[in-house]
Amino acid sequence: MDFPKRKPMRLKEFDYSSQGSYFVTICTKDRKCVLSEIVGTGVPDCPQNIYSKYGEIADKYICQMNDFYDNISVDKYIIMPNHIHLLVTIKNNGQSRTPVPTNNIRFNANSILSGFIGTFKRFCNKEYGENIWQPRFHDHIIRDKNDYLKIWEYIDENVYRWRTDCFYSNF
Repeated sequence: MDFPKRKPMRLKEFDYSSQGSYFVTICTKDRKCVLSEIVGTGVPDCPQNIYSKYGEIADKYICQMNDFYDNISVDKYIIMPNHIHLLVTIKNNGQSRTPVPTNNIRFNANSILSGFIGTFKRFCNKEYGENIWQPRFHDHIIRDKNDYLKIWEYIDENVYRWRTDCFYSNF
């Protein structure tokens, strides 16, 4: 039986042992809208993002992750109804409580990012009492300052574009 070939998720020429910034998207299982609700429409009434209990827990752990990981910073994030966007920077400073290699061992930003997302999901799930996340996450390598600023703006404006967002769902 021939299986369809999957498109490789990793950027071919990128050195995953380098430090850098990433745009990460984590979705809920079946893209159910359990994290927040976007309310308010119309010009005078700007949309507001109101967190559910799941969203409040996710927010708490995102904020705590900055304290838990010395070599990772969440520079910006948005919790939407069925997904979370994070702008994450990984630094190879060797001063972490996390299992970051010393200078004589190769640093792997990809595995650090995967560990970070996995830890975040586990913390949330433990408090939720259930798993609400899709198994994987999507990441985009930030290539330069313009890319970083474009993603920063995208996160800022995400609530305003919710009804036209590719993740939009009303269930």
